[in-house]
Amino acid sequence: MEGDFGETQALRNPVALLESSSIFSGLARETLVAIASALDWIALPGGATLFEAGEPPDALYLVVSGCLGAYAGEPPQLLARIPAGETVGEMGLLSGNPRSATVRAIRDSDLARLPRETFDRIVVQNPLALLRISQLLVGRLEARDRLAVRRTPRTYTLLPHGPDVDVATLATEFVAQLTARGRTELVWSDRGADHTSGWFHRVESANDFVVYVADPAPTSWTKLCVRQGDALLLVANAGAEPAPWPLAGAELPREAAAHAELVLCHGGPIQSGAAARWAEVMPGIRHHHIRDGADVARLTRLLAGHGVGLVLSGGGARGFAHIGVVRALREAGAPIDLVGGTSIGAIMGAGVAAGWPVAEMIERFRRAFVSTNPLNDYTLPLVSLVAGRKVSRLLRQEFGDVSIEDLLLPFYAVSANLTTGRGSVHRQGELWRWLRASVAIPGVLPPVFHRGDVHVDGGAINNLPVDVMRAASTGVIVAVDVGADTTFSTELHDPEPPPLWNPMSWFRQQQRRPGILRILWRSGMINSDAATAAGRQQSDLLLHPPLAHVDLLNWKAFDIAIEAGYRHASERLAQLDAVTLARLGIG
Repeated sequence: MEGDFGETQALRNPVALLESSSIFSGLARETLVAIASALDWIALPGGATLFEAGEPPDALYLVVSGCLGAYAGEPPQLLARIPAGETVGEMGLLSGNPRSATVRAIRDSDLARLPRETFDRIVVQNPLALLRISQLLVGRLEARDRLAVRRTPRTYTLLPHGPDVDVATLATEFVAQLTARGRTELVWSDRGADHTSGWFHRVESANDFVVYVADPAPTSWTKLCVRQGDALLLVANAGAEPAPWPLAGAELPREAAAHAELVLCHGGPIQSGAAARWAEVMPGIRHHHIRDGADVARLTRLLAGHGVGLVLSGGGARGFAHIGVVRALREAGAPIDLVGGTSIGAIMGAGVAAGWPVAEMIERFRRAFVSTNPLNDYTLPLVSLVAGRKVSRLLRQEFGDVSIEDLLLPFYAVSANLTTGRGSVHRQGELWRWLRASVAIPGVLPPVFHRGDVHVDGGAINNLPVDVMRAASTGVIVAVDVGADTTFSTELHDPEPPPLWNPMSWFRQQQRRPGILRILWRSGMINSDAATAAGRQQSDLLLHPPLAHVDLLNWKAFDIAIEAGYRHASERLAQLDAVTLARLGIG
């Protein structure tokens, strides 16, 4: 386990190292000198194990440079990262219990080891040290309860799939984008290959971000880069033959694969099916399409935790207001980096994720919803009032046979799975099919059947799926709620409709009595009210255009709804303070 210790500054001044630590700072200098004299110095290569779960506690370790990871479970799951300046192992020394987790070096690391005997003596003689250790442990337990808050990467490794990948251009643009957010340094093999872990520690300490560019071959430099990166970008030409990234003839290390992102470079338009092909060899990894500098800017925002996610609710014809909101956001200069939605919100969101300009969205959706009524192919009501073939045809007409993975922006649609009783989130597969499922209002449109499961309109469970976006992004979330409100009411008091032989009564009540389509639509969404309220609370900016004058099924209100969404979003953006605007990427 021991090797050549790379951080010579720590060896020259170990007292200063202890003074900078969270546990030992504030202790008397003579105490620090005594502790320093008892330290052992260890160089731990990346991937090596410091100690295993279940082993007896024998020492406390201070990370001088590099980074450690604490793992538990089977297969092992990363519980926490222990960066330079932090300590590990003190909990076992205090409790006397065996190690609760396995600790390994995520990257080449230098450590200072304090034996248990010295630790026990210090705790007895210095109550202040015991207090600091207790505070440190409490802080770690609180952090463990905040698992949803993910750590933003500071170091990035670009790993090209082969020598034909233009990683130099990508790295240059990526660094330029990061530099706008903080001091950034780009490190190639000719500069960093012969340095120790101490050199890397100094480079990373002097910068907000560091970008490492690995070799396309499994060299020692490539292995080091993979260990150094908080985020690993697997860069490939989208049209190349998919194959795993070679790394010493083996798969990527588990820790590296856990924080990997697939970056597909396109020479022009997005190549159909490329993402699905690469996903077969690198499953479970989020992918990004890169065509130009704007796409690199989006990649940077997403990785740095500054992406802007847009969540669009269901709401029938009121959903056209989403187009107006998108227009207002784009005119204000707000980037849209991720999109998700339910029902009509999923359909509008798919247009955004496809990169359609507002004018194209208006043209396509006017053709699909206004020029023809998508819900007038009535059928024998055994499963639904409408056959649904017309909706399917219109969706395929406007979106084609594109897969969700081929959309420019990361996208998801939500449906309600009646088989499992839970919501289903669709991030891959045929786009038109899952849009059709997301809009399958129970009783109005037939369900979509897939692998034994029955899917209906996502509004039945989650009409404003902000929680899905929150789980996928650490950035800002804009939620647009156009769902039904209290205007779905009537002044009638009759428990039953008029008899068929009294047509005059039917005529008099026609304008006041909700029709069967509206009743089914609202009934299908009623169980989503609690989820919608939670979604509103979880959003960073909630937009709720005034749409009480737009009926859920009034497709002819297309322009009215768009204008209402545009006007409301523009007014809300004008009211925001400078800090919120900056978080939205405006200004």
